[in-house]
Amino acid sequence: MNNIFVYCEVENGTVADVSLELCTKGRKLADELQCRLEAIVIGKNLKDIDKQIIPYGVDKLYIAEDARLEPYTTQPHTSIIVKLFEEEKPQIALMGATGIGRDLGPRVSSALHSGLTADCTSLETGDHEDRKAGKTYKNLLYQIRPAFGGNIIATIVNPDCRPQMATVREGVMKKEILDAGYKGEIVRLDVEKYVTASDFAISVIERRMDKSKVNIKGAPVLVSGGYGMGSREGFNLLFELAEVIGAEVGASRAAVDAGFADHERQVGQTGVTVRPKLYIACGISGQVQHTAGMQESAMIISVNSDPCAPINAIADYVITGDVNDVIPKMIKYFKQNKK
Repeated sequence: MNNIFVYCEVENGTVADVSLELCTKGRKLADELQCRLEAIVIGKNLKDIDKQIIPYGVDKLYIAEDARLEPYTTQPHTSIIVKLFEEEKPQIALMGATGIGRDLGPRVSSALHSGLTADCTSLETGDHEDRKAGKTYKNLLYQIRPAFGGNIIATIVNPDCRPQMATVREGVMKKEILDAGYKGEIVRLDVEKYVTASDFAISVIERRMDKSKVNIKGAPVLVSGGYGMGSREGFNLLFELAEVIGAEVGASRAAVDAGFADHERQVGQTGVTVRPKLYIACGISGQVQHTAGMQESAMIISVNSDPCAPINAIADYVITGDVNDVIPKMIKYFKQNKK
């Protein structure tokens, strides 16, 4: 009771990275709040699934296993989680801001009248003073996310309703095993007690999923372009540079909206969150919604004609100049150094 819960997505027996990232963060929050970290996984063929989850510091893992529960459909997953939360009364519930999390989270929060903050980029704990009501709330979850088109960072609190629910984007938090031998309790739920026949009124007859050929999330070196690249043809310079240094090509939302690059290459709040060893930002101004998706890069190099571009404030190295002049020189000298 009053613990922290993480909903773990699973696909073909593998737990999603975002869920493990939330288990890592949940463990830290649980330590701060001096409570237990619990998780739930729903699906089929979940043998040894605990070995993927418990090492991240999970004290108690609930497993709901049934052949009808995978692939994901809305109603049975919602019923299981709502009833389990009504029984266990967690103070915090976390889900990934994925297609599943964005479908499931609002339904669960609506059923529990708890509220939900979507697409968080950070989670912290702290106190909140309601001066109008003359009340001070202790140990609330600070749900932090960009707001108003990314122009500000908002901190949202939920003083009265429980659980405090949030969805979090993949990649914004680190995934770290706490202890490979961590001991956690496993509870196997009797699925029939949590669902009804009507929950399975809709079934998936056939599902097709096309995997992206672009993997900017896993690239150790990323060359990203913004609106300052000028055109789709201008992005050809980035592809040439990426080929020389063994990198992948990313883009800002402005560049994607302008048609310079495909959406699967978008880095930022509405794209992919990345943590490469080296991030080269070319012609990117560095608005909040973009930097939220790449600011954890180990090293950032900014190439920009504007010396006052916001991205320069977080860059380790700044090259001030026209990208059409600077990038060809980078390509030239990288090629020379490879000989």
